[in-house]
Amino acid sequence: MSHRVCAHVDGIRDIEPGTHVCEECLAKGDRWVHLRMCMTCGHVACCDDSKNKHATAHFHATGHPIIRSIEPGEDWMWCYIDRMVL
Repeated sequence: MSHRVCAHVDGIRDIEPGTHVCEECLAKGDRWVHLRMCMTCGHVACCDDSKNKHATAHFHATGHPIIRSIEPGEDWMWCYIDRMVL
């Protein structure tokens, strides 16, 4: 059985989140549900369950393909381009 492999894992950097808030939501006075971190540049933003979907907006603006959940107890990543959990 063959498994799909994400072609973008080589771009993952060893980054720690610089914040535990969505700065864009904070600036607007909005709330977020969960936080995600870009594995290319370290940008922290809110998830798609949040009203503003800033993590996905960051992907569309930059093309940075992989995010990681920075929620306690979660260690998964998501590739927007390959549409798969890593």
